Amino acid sequence: MTHARDIVRDFYNKLSVGDAQGALGLMAPDIEWTTMWHYKVDGRGPDKVAEGLFKPLMAEWVSFALVPTEFITEGETVVSLGDFTGVHGATGKTSNARYAHVWTVRDGKITTFRQYIDTLAIEQARREREL
Repeated sequence: MTHARDIVRDFYNKLSVGDAQGALGLMAPDIEWTTMWHYKVDGRGPDKVAEGLFKPLMAEWVSFALVPTEFITEGETVVSLGDFTGVHGATGKTSNARYAHVWTVRDGKITTFRQYIDTLAIEQARREREL
């Protein structure tokens, strides 16, 4: 049996090499995805995550990375702490934002995701002028 933490690590690893389809394949068909950011996943399922998050994220940022630095696991729940870094396409500004992601993994699939991120750091990179 694969440990929940290993599945979450695999998700980050797949994203780091540009394997969005592989990352989506780790999700349950009815995954619930919640973000604190301006991206909105409307509904459930990997296709909704792709439409509401992956596609707009890749269109807006020239480059980005999610780098987990710590994993805290309790049963089906995994909390990953880490850093989002990215270069915004329109402004050319770099963002460095700390995050906490809360994952639930059941039967080898990611069933829920909740994001907590430094939204001010993200917004400052998105704006032409400083806030």
